[in-house]
Amino acid sequence: MLQTTKRQDSPVSIIGAGIAGAWQALLFAQAGHAVTLHERGDEAMTDATSHWAGGMLAPYCEAEVAEPIISRLGLRSLDLWRRELPDTPFNGSLVVAHPRERSDFERFARMTEDHRRLDASGLAALEPSLEGRFRDALFFPAEGHVEPRRVLPQLHERIRAAGGTIKFSSDVAAGDLDGIVIDCRGLGARDEQSELRGVKGEMILIETSEVQLARPVRLMHPRWPLYVIPREDNLFMLGATSIEAEDTGVSVRSALELLGAAYAVHPAFGEARIVEFGSGLRPAYPDNLPRIGIRGRRISVNGLYRHGFLIAPALAELTLAYVERGQIDNEVMQCV
Repeated sequence: MLQTTKRQDSPVSIIGAGIAGAWQALLFAQAGHAVTLHERGDEAMTDATSHWAGGMLAPYCEAEVAEPIISRLGLRSLDLWRRELPDTPFNGSLVVAHPRERSDFERFARMTEDHRRLDASGLAALEPSLEGRFRDALFFPAEGHVEPRRVLPQLHERIRAAGGTIKFSSDVAAGDLDGIVIDCRGLGARDEQSELRGVKGEMILIETSEVQLARPVRLMHPRWPLYVIPREDNLFMLGATSIEAEDTGVSVRSALELLGAAYAVHPAFGEARIVEFGSGLRPAYPDNLPRIGIRGRRISVNGLYRHGFLIAPALAELTLAYVERGQIDNEVMQCV
């Protein structure tokens, strides 16, 4: 077990400046540790999985398919997002369905909590652009969302403000670093963790001023959840598929389904301008659950799967509690 390690005793090096590594660096720096965050890519982070993420902070919706540990970590993370970035939009999220997916909609309602059922008029009052589009909806008022490409630089700036150092284009090995090393490389850690696999998530970015949404809208789909997530500057992200494949790019089938989902939410999306196609590989263990692995002064944080932005803050808090107080979370931590 590690002894309490403050700034004057031992440095903390974190490898990977995506959402997992950024939150680790932020909380450790705020706690007074000498933190250096290493990122092999450049400051644009275009090669990071986080660059292609949806940024959904939706622990109640995720409860439909995810294990209870995801809900627990997600709910705690909501508090940390609010604390560290008070401007994070917590406008809730909506779940809608067309008549042919009615049974899936009702099943979703039964398997999730903390939602209100809105009738057509209630939905129109909340999202005027959706007036007349759906007969009802589930509204999850406590949920939020972030825009990954904007929020990651904000987290990086807060790390610097807390005294941490960030080194981009720094492709380091854990064995080359002194002190405590926290490995947040995602799939890059397969050189040591062969059980990791990549799960592809595809997205399309579109632009239109004809539709206004204040919160993400999830449309029931027979194969995977499909989201329309509002961004700034009249942009909307369409996502996200979940495909057991490690190739890059967006398939024709996925593009049709994502674009069709947007059109099904509102026909005006049919006239939107396509800005970008892209995909990211989410790191996952066989059970699709996150893991904090501990081996002396080496710690790995990985397997966030499709819940990176949702659970990264809580995982960082657990890692910090272990380093400073020896506190163990048996659901997440493993000695390796």
